[in-house]
Amino acid sequence: MARRKRPEEHDNHERWLVSYADFITLLFAFFVVMYALSTVNEGKYRILSDSMVSAFRNVQVNTSSSVVTPVVPPLVVIPKASPPPKAQELAKQKQRDKMRNVAKDILEVMAPLIEQGKVRVIETSRGVTIEINDSILFAPGQALLQSALVKAMTAIADVLVPTDFPITIEGHTDNVPIKTAQFPSNWELSAVRATTVLRLFADAGVSADRLTAIGYADTRPVEPNLLADGRARNRRVTILIDSNVPEKGKELGVDAE
Repeated sequence: MARRKRPEEHDNHERWLVSYADFITLLFAFFVVMYALSTVNEGKYRILSDSMVSAFRNVQVNTSSSVVTPVVPPLVVIPKASPPPKAQELAKQKQRDKMRNVAKDILEVMAPLIEQGKVRVIETSRGVTIEINDSILFAPGQALLQSALVKAMTAIADVLVPTDFPITIEGHTDNVPIKTAQFPSNWELSAVRATTVLRLFADAGVSADRLTAIGYADTRPVEPNLLADGRARNRRVTILIDSNVPEKGKELGVDAE
C-alpha cells in the first residue's frame, strides 16, 4: 500500500514582524518609565532645598534657578606677632639707662678737660658724642697722640670696653690747606688722626668690630672758618657712641622696586 504524501508546508516569511512588534513595545515601555523617572516634583524639591538651608547656615540657595552655591569664608591674614608695647618700651628704657651710665662715667674721667673747655660731652638721639679739641691731642700738622693725652684717652677706652655699643671716630680739620709728604691734604690728616685714636681703643681692649674711623677733612665745620677761634673749634676728633645696634641690610637687585 503506498504511503500518502504529506502536503508541503510553506515558510511564513512574516514571522519576524511578531518579534519586531514585541521589541518596539518593550522599547516604548522603557521610554515611558524613563520619562516618568525624570519628572521632578518641584514643590517637594523646594521643601528639600529649604530644609538643607536651615541645616547648613553656610550655604546660600538661589531660589530662582534652584542652584546651591557654597559660601567661601574670607581669607584671614594673621599678622606677625610683635613684642608687646610694654616689652619694647622696657627694652628702650634699658638701653637708655646703659647709655646714661656710660655718659656719666665719661664725664667723671674727663672732668678736668671738660672744665678747661677742651672736651665736650653731648647727648643726642643717636647716643653720646665726645668732642675733643685736636690742640690737646696732636701737634699742628701731625697725627701722633701727645703723651699727656694718652692716659685720658685710655680712660675713655676703659669705660667703653665692657659695653656693646658701636663706636665711630671722626677726624675733622679747618679749611687751611696742608701739603706734606705724609699728608698731601686735610683728607689724609683727618683720616689718620681718627685711625690713631681707633688703634689706641683697640689696643686698650675695645672690640675691633665695634670701631669705625672716618676722616671728614674740613667738610663738616661746627663754626665758620673765618676767624681763628672758629678754625680752632673745627679742628677736632669726635667719638660717637651709638645706642642703636646696626641692622642687617637687604641686597637689592636690578628689578627691585
